[in-house]
Amino acid sequence: MLATTHLALINVFTGDIQGGLGPFLGTWLAESGGWSPARVGFVTTLVGVGALFLSGPAGAVVDRIGRPRLLIAAACAAILAGTLLILPAKSFAAVFAAQMVAAAGGVLLLPAITELTLGIVGKDRFPKQQGRNQAYNHLGILIAAGLISFGTAYFGAAVAFWVLGAMAVLAIVATLTTPGHCYNGRRAVGWKEDDPDDKPERATTRSVLSNRKLLVLAVALALFNLGNGGMLTLLGQKLVAAGTDATAWTARYVMVAQLVMIPVALFAGSLADKRGRRKLLLVALAVLPVRAALSAFIDDPVWLISAEILDGVASGIVGVAVPVVVADLTWGSGRTQTALGTVNAVQGIGGALSAWYGGLAQSVLGWSGSFLALGAPALIALALVVWLDATSEPGRRTRRRERLAASLKPA
Repeated sequence: MLATTHLALINVFTGDIQGGLGPFLGTWLAESGGWSPARVGFVTTLVGVGALFLSGPAGAVVDRIGRPRLLIAAACAAILAGTLLILPAKSFAAVFAAQMVAAAGGVLLLPAITELTLGIVGKDRFPKQQGRNQAYNHLGILIAAGLISFGTAYFGAAVAFWVLGAMAVLAIVATLTTPGHCYNGRRAVGWKEDDPDDKPERATTRSVLSNRKLLVLAVALALFNLGNGGMLTLLGQKLVAAGTDATAWTARYVMVAQLVMIPVALFAGSLADKRGRRKLLLVALAVLPVRAALSAFIDDPVWLISAEILDGVASGIVGVAVPVVVADLTWGSGRTQTALGTVNAVQGIGGALSAWYGGLAQSVLGWSGSFLALGAPALIALALVVWLDATSEPGRRTRRRERLAASLKPA
């Protein structure tokens, strides 16, 4: 089996488990322990904040250890262990501790899979492979959602544990059976593969994280998530206020968005070299205000599907473009995953504040105004990415022209 096939399987099986039980945690705690929404929300917020602090260090661990297969397997095991510990947990402290174990595994997965991908396919093929990774990732989420949806009628809320556990075990198997010789640690960080005696010094973490373009990218993504993260939640509340079956429509919107993300991720991976990473990010950021306007002025839940199609477009592009741009900006430094983990932490701040920001805007501006307020941060992010200009790594066509010009020079 090809190493890229193993990458596909890893992404399918880790697609749903990265966030642990996710939205099913509240359902389980409410049914099994009688937890109130406020108590569920509090523990979820605390775990989310803890995960933000772990994200940067998780990337640094991946850079330092340089054994992504082992780290992916360990991350999946941590998610599985943390999830299973929820079953006997009744107290707040026990649930929090179990969820932090799962969260630690979740934040480790992305940089570890990115490192493994770079070490297998190399930098030139990374954009296209990242598109495939994301497409398989969304496919895994769809499969898990379908299994849980149909299985709940027969097995109850506990089916979420069985699905997550099975996918975690399969992810570990797919990871550990990936051919070890296909991964090259020097290829993964941009060092010369044909000169193993050459051992470049890793750049300092401070020098990498002080890169101005990287900082601008992180802030732009935080603003994007400030608008994007809570929009579907707010839309669900709008449907409740209108007397519509909000739960059923929200589930449909999630499925639509995931279905759209699959072809968008594949398309974005192919276009990353041809059209440039920055243009992809510009499209993703420009889509969010349009989605906000549709959500603000459309009340018919059927027509609101158009807004969630745009969610799939924006999120599908961001999932592909961000690791590629971070790799561009840090290539050869030996700190790519540290930077990626830090960028994820910064953008996660925006996502964590989004629901609060949307709710506050709704109380002041009403439904239409609140959605427009959620779209506004994306306009600032759009301006920042316009400033960002091209990334430091030239596209494939540019590299091809450079090689052609070099071959035509007289010896």
